[in-house]
Amino acid sequence: MIFTTIARELGVRDDQVRAALDLLAAGNTVPFIARYRKEATGGLDDTQLRAIEERNTYLVELAERKDTVLAAIEEQGKLTDALRAEITACETKARLEDLYLPYKKRRKTKADTAREAGLEALTDRLIADPEVDPAAVAEGFLTDGFADAKAALEGARAILIDRFATDADLVGEVREKMYSEGRMTATVIEGKETEGAKYKDYFDFAEPFTALPSHRTLALLRGEKEGVLQLTLDAGDDQEYENLIAARFDLPTARSEWVAKAVRFGWRTKLQISSGLDVRLRLKETAEQGALDIFATNLRDVLLAAPAGQRATLALDPGYRNGVKCAAVDHTGKVLATAIVYPHQPQNQWERAKQELAGLVASHGVELIAVGNGTASRESEKLAAEVADLIAAAGGTRPTPVMVSESGASVYSASEIAAAEFPDMDVSLRGAVSIARRLQDPLAELVKIDPKSIGVGQYQHDVNQTALATTLDGVVEAAVNAVGVDVNTASVPLLERVAGVTATLATNIVAHRDEHGAFTTRKELGKVPRLGPKAFEQCAGFLRLRGDNPLDASAVHPESYPVVERIAAATGLGVAELIGNTRVLSGLRPQDFADERFGVPTVTDIIAELDKPGRDPRPEFKTAEFRDGVEKISDLHPGMILEGAVTNVAAFGAFVDVGVHQDGLVHVSAMSEKFVADPREVVRSGQVVKVKVMEVDVERQRIGLSLRLGDEPGQDRTPAKRERNKGGRGGGRATASQKPRGGRPQKNNPQKNKQDSGSMADALKRAGFGR
Repeated sequence: MIFTTIARELGVRDDQVRAALDLLAAGNTVPFIARYRKEATGGLDDTQLRAIEERNTYLVELAERKDTVLAAIEEQGKLTDALRAEITACETKARLEDLYLPYKKRRKTKADTAREAGLEALTDRLIADPEVDPAAVAEGFLTDGFADAKAALEGARAILIDRFATDADLVGEVREKMYSEGRMTATVIEGKETEGAKYKDYFDFAEPFTALPSHRTLALLRGEKEGVLQLTLDAGDDQEYENLIAARFDLPTARSEWVAKAVRFGWRTKLQISSGLDVRLRLKETAEQGALDIFATNLRDVLLAAPAGQRATLALDPGYRNGVKCAAVDHTGKVLATAIVYPHQPQNQWERAKQELAGLVASHGVELIAVGNGTASRESEKLAAEVADLIAAAGGTRPTPVMVSESGASVYSASEIAAAEFPDMDVSLRGAVSIARRLQDPLAELVKIDPKSIGVGQYQHDVNQTALATTLDGVVEAAVNAVGVDVNTASVPLLERVAGVTATLATNIVAHRDEHGAFTTRKELGKVPRLGPKAFEQCAGFLRLRGDNPLDASAVHPESYPVVERIAAATGLGVAELIGNTRVLSGLRPQDFADERFGVPTVTDIIAELDKPGRDPRPEFKTAEFRDGVEKISDLHPGMILEGAVTNVAAFGAFVDVGVHQDGLVHVSAMSEKFVADPREVVRSGQVVKVKVMEVDVERQRIGLSLRLGDEPGQDRTPAKRERNKGGRGGGRATASQKPRGGRPQKNNPQKNKQDSGSMADALKRAGFGR
């Protein structure tokens, strides 16, 4: 049942799901299964495997809850065959709880008391005889606790409303109707206009639930939490809901004023409230999932950004009063020297700083100068350029200045990992080391930082933190194992992310390496304390080393070495001669070397790996070249075409660093001539792009950019674009709102797209840009 359900939802076969769950239950990791067990799963990738794992957890919990509910109802003697079938067949926890409502133990209600007093008969009589006088009929049902007609009628009404509230089909239908037809409205709480100015765009706001994007929902909820916004869930036309309730129970509302008022009261005091709570929870969960998806995608892009490689690097962590912190590292990331220079205000020791940095570059053969992109970054980049020119003028090789995101560097500096690596180094200098290393190899360095601190998410503090941690850990694990890890140089934090390697094993691997020297074969990993056969099976293919066996530097798993030997024997070449021999490898047929254990998919992967052993899936290293003289927002003007780097991708667009300390926004409507449903279809974090400046608001620190270089500032393309796309996303010129370095946007505007064109504020409204 569970296998079939998951298979149907994911569009795969039952046997694939069963195999995946069996492998996971046996202690295999997702990266290992995705890479080395393709025959068993039919080639499911890591995303599908994680989806299967997550969905299986939900369905197992649902099945366990069904058993609990069935047992509870059976204990009451109320479990019918029809009810059992309904409970067994339900596919969601919400539906299950709807069915359980009438049988759930609860505190005694007014409806329960009225039933015990015999007032259910009064309720039925008022429904059956709508023409009667309710007060007169009620006189025949007076009893203890219901001493007069008014009290008796209130009791009868409580019974009727309880029927509404415990009818699973009605509750579900009302909830779905409210979600599909209702809307969220927001108004500012009186007196909070100034304090909550960042939520100004929501002071008078309304939008259908189904149209609310994740970032807007979370912004509204945050505004409410901070006491700035008053949120209302508008269900729509009350009469439609009242008619729905009446039709469900065949109630004579047209002929009985008492019944009509009871239905109205039941809707407004019970079903509207309970459905509103359900819809609110659904909106929050949907928004959180959207935020998690965006965060995961952006994090993956940042982790898999192009590495500069093993090149000696000098890092500058910019600052004004406290100076520019500097660290020189060799090609392996080993720290060679540190320094603090004061080229900027108030000390203004420019020439002295330049000479000192030039000395570090010359002494340590520096090839790259990494400049952190925080405060004083453009000034420090200019300093780096002058240092590079000075080296070139002296006959040396000119080092290349590169702007590097410093998000999370301060978090790393104060972490236990940094303290263990550099116990005697000043905290401020550790950040410079991190900046240098993340240029050389972003993945290896960023794994030392909590993913939430890398600064590529939306509203990370507003979503479920357990779900966030699980999602991001999965992304990091997938990224590390996709690239592979050099076991002889990797840090403990990096090794911890390898499939099958625990924190203890990572520590033991490094300790063994420090004591006995570098590993020369993968087999030697078996000598590491507590690294048993199962752990070796999971991690060996992802750990690389250059030693006696050339296959140990590849992604070929040791269990598959016999396949390579058969291939070598068939070609008459040695393994070393076979590796990289495209002419020979391209002529091989995988099926000729497959057997019962290693099928065609695995052999195909082996041949591909032999052709390009240890290939890195990351792109080629490239940096954005910022325009000289453009260092602050006031230097920008509409019409400029600049090169920049994408720093963050959100549901509504992408932020691009063009070298002015504040990132501009390319709204989704300005990314392509074609309709773009998801900005991630066009750009990714870290990508170098060319953009046109469309609008600049110095006072509000906002920059509007476009990827369509043919756009003209002031040009309004919204109406035509919206008509062409049937209003899906709106259009108009790109607009921007600022975000802190590596963080989420400071402001955005959630208003729906409008036909009118004008100020940047209007454009922001069309952008649906909300904090």
